[in-house]
Amino acid sequence: MIGVIGATGNVGRSLSRMLAEAGEDVVAISRRGGADGSRVRHVAADLAHPEQLRDPLRGARAVFLMVAGSGDGLDARAIVGAIAESGARRIVLLSSIGTHSRPDAPSHEPLRVLEKEVKRSGLGWTILQPGGFASNAMAWIPSVRGQRTVAAPFADVAIPVVDPEDIAAVASAALRDERHDGAVYELTGPVGITPREQSKVLSTAIDTPLAFVELTRAQAADAWRAFMPATVVETTLDALGTPNEVERRVSPDIERVLGRAAQPFAAWAARNVNAFR
Repeated sequence: MIGVIGATGNVGRSLSRMLAEAGEDVVAISRRGGADGSRVRHVAADLAHPEQLRDPLRGARAVFLMVAGSGDGLDARAIVGAIAESGARRIVLLSSIGTHSRPDAPSHEPLRVLEKEVKRSGLGWTILQPGGFASNAMAWIPSVRGQRTVAAPFADVAIPVVDPEDIAAVASAALRDERHDGAVYELTGPVGITPREQSKVLSTAIDTPLAFVELTRAQAADAWRAFMPATVVETTLDALGTPNEVERRVSPDIERVLGRAAQPFAAWAARNVNAFR
């Protein structure tokens, strides 16, 4: 059995499906749970109460761990301890490239702490550090549907956004193969792409003309504070507006693990056209 903590997120949902399709029994853990499938058992548990993880994970040989947001306020040691006490032999942590691309950013300190706890757990471990997600474009759904418009800051600044399906595929490999133990994988898309270019790709995918509106940094910050902590907003804006060398570079790790190139933004857009129509 394999445990997936954070099973309803963009990565966890795909990962649960991939593992089940590969013949694995999966316990999918999320705050609200879900409907069980033939090889996926959904369980509700809250990471704010790590003791809730022990029973659902008992018997799991490997566990995927994703925390919502930055993980701020969670007890990293207790969460990793509960996973270890369940009897799991391996843990795969979904972290962020920001833990080392922005080493002084307070917004990523909870994830840095979590990485340290995973490394000192005594379990086999793999840490995944993705850059920006292609699925962040989901934030444009209301304006694309309502006004046929995409609005974003830093219109012509490119970063190599990564497809969550690729992250899930790397996680699946790491959970099932001990050869990935001790690895830290930096996960990116195959090429840098700007918000303006993403808008054009999305327009082609849904076969609908889309206008692009460039937001100022202040306008984006005002909008994002409605659903993101202020420290995360500022770090995210820094990474999008003035990405450093780490945030701009294309990593070979997806191809190394999967034996194929990372998927471009166009592949993500093609799979998700119905969400924008």
